[in-house]
Amino acid sequence: MPESKPRKRTARVAPQTSAAEAYKPNPVWFKPVMFGLMIIGLLWIITFYITEGAFPVQSWGSLNIVAGFGIAIIGFLMTTRWRS
Repeated sequence: MPESKPRKRTARVAPQTSAAEAYKPNPVWFKPVMFGLMIIGLLWIITFYITEGAFPVQSWGSLNIVAGFGIAIIGFLMTTRWRS
């Protein structure tokens, strides 16, 4: 019985980038903003609990917890882009 010929595969080559082009450090403001957002979110929640809902925004009620966690989560999401 005759055998079929093997297929010829062409090698795919990814474009080469130098290490200097691929690695770009973060701007100077990135780290303070990242940690600042995490701390502000934490302080927001702590303030809400200590003042029993009177501060930071009394009319928001329990949504102050969502606001505090939202601010902190933005800071935590920034850690995924952090390059030292």
